[in-house]
Amino acid sequence: MAAAMKKLVAVFTAAFLATTVAGAQTHHVVGGDRGWDVDSNIGSWSAGRKFRVGDKIWFAYSMAQGKIVELQSKKEYEACDVSNFIKMYTDGIDIVPLNGEGIRYFASSKPESCKKGLKLHVQVEAQAQAQDQNQAQHKAQMKTTGVETTNDVSDGDSAAAPPTPSASSPPLTAMSYLTLTFLPFTLYLSYWII
Repeated sequence: MAAAMKKLVAVFTAAFLATTVAGAQTHHVVGGDRGWDVDSNIGSWSAGRKFRVGDKIWFAYSMAQGKIVELQSKKEYEACDVSNFIKMYTDGIDIVPLNGEGIRYFASSKPESCKKGLKLHVQVEAQAQAQDQNQAQHKAQMKTTGVETTNDVSDGDSAAAPPTPSASSPPLTAMSYLTLTFLPFTLYLSYWII
């Protein structure tokens, strides 16, 4: 019975960890602390941000800013032509999943707010492509700080020192938090059950 329980706990732990790695996603709160607001400088907030398939963007806004519309084209986005939208978000807190690659355009339903900068375009990349770009940026940053890294160890005698964490390190994802929360609990249970 104890051997079967050990196998069961091992299978659940492995499945949980595999799901965590495969299901990693980032939740982007548009505008940061200020949310979807004319004063939050959405363009500056989105600059340099990587959006990947599987991520979610959160819009938190007041009705004074207008509703949020998803537009069909770059032309409509640049002109703040919100009359021919694809979808309208009206809840005040809207979560938009990024399910496919490509460019998506969002704007305030009020043209005057859109013209003041209350709009967002999102370039959604594939998971692998975004990770490759993040690794390249990290390597470039390490070279500018004087830290060289390599994946090859020629004779097994020495390796480069691990890089120090930087301010550009990606934040923990929701699944990472769940892993950090529930893994110790699972291990605790497996200790007492077995």
